[in-house]
Amino acid sequence: MSNARWRDAMHAWLQALRPAPMRVDAGERLRVVAGAIAGLLATALLTELLSRHAPGVPWLIAPLGASAVLVFGVPASPLAQPWAVVMGNTASALVGIACAHLFGGVPELAAAIAVGGAIGLMFLLRCLHPPGGAAALLMVLSGVQDWRFALDPVLLNSALMVLTGMAYNGVTGRRYPHPQVTLSTPTRPSTPAAAGAGGTAFQGSDLDAVLARYNQVLDVPRDDLQAIVDEAALLAARRRMTTLRCGDVMSLDVKTVAWGTPLQEAWSLLREHHIKALPVVDRARRVVGIVTLADFMRSAPLDLHEDWASRLRRLIRPTPTTHSDKPEVVGQIMSRQVRVASADRPLAELVPMFADTGHHHIPIVGDEARLVGILTQSDLVAALARMDRL
Repeated sequence: MSNARWRDAMHAWLQALRPAPMRVDAGERLRVVAGAIAGLLATALLTELLSRHAPGVPWLIAPLGASAVLVFGVPASPLAQPWAVVMGNTASALVGIACAHLFGGVPELAAAIAVGGAIGLMFLLRCLHPPGGAAALLMVLSGVQDWRFALDPVLLNSALMVLTGMAYNGVTGRRYPHPQVTLSTPTRPSTPAAAGAGGTAFQGSDLDAVLARYNQVLDVPRDDLQAIVDEAALLAARRRMTTLRCGDVMSLDVKTVAWGTPLQEAWSLLREHHIKALPVVDRARRVVGIVTLADFMRSAPLDLHEDWASRLRRLIRPTPTTHSDKPEVVGQIMSRQVRVASADRPLAELVPMFADTGHHHIPIVGDEARLVGILTQSDLVAALARMDRL
């Protein structure tokens, strides 16, 4: 390995040792500190009040300090849930006491088997709790052989810590216990906002499949993990929306008419191409108006006692004489107030226009305000669907 590659490898290894930044504010840090103090103080006082200890027997176990970090610092963690705290510490203490009985003459072996056995039992009972390993080790190192020690103080300490955590976390706005969603629980799709209009970015079952392949203990509850991924997907969608331009998604094949186009010809274009609007352009392809299905409906004579189809036929039928008492060409019924957008305008800026103002089609103009395309609601939905698949 060359010196440069060796330095790069060493630098990467050293970078891996750097602690991650703590992404919590001062208020949350103070909440955790105060919770740990309150939890341990309440547990100590209540244990001393409720238990009957022989002289020299401790009434508060050291691993409880680590449990406090989890219960108050990461109350959503699967490792900090009540079952994990109480059963993890208690079962591990039983394993440690058993090892003290069986291998007490070889403390090194007893310590190793106690911690390994405790981890295996916690996996089996679904109560993995890191301080449980410390509880098992404590039993061996202290030479504890009284089985009652697993109940008092270990079980009692753990239960009181959990009850204090429930009260404190609830008062300070943290869910505890935090429901842990399992693979058997019906899953929900990711949020529509994060996924876009064309479908969901992923289903809950996809997340479950990835977690199954991950095959490692994850210190984040599944529902929080999906919420984090959803929020990240939403931010990514918003970022992509800011980079996407109208010219990237507009329809290029625009059917247009002129001011003097006969109504019958314009209506035929709408019907033939299954569209709802026709930009009206001058000879330089500048937009001077737009004619829509609504314009035709509005211009049909409502005072005649005929069905709408008959009134429409009368409207679009050319008048054979030189004078007419009804509109004959597009310019007479078109809407002159037209919202247009430039091809390089961010697509995100037009979303409110479609959503809030009732627009269904917006002509897109390029250099010298000449028509280059049209953006419809269908184009917008299709663009969001394509973004969803990126």
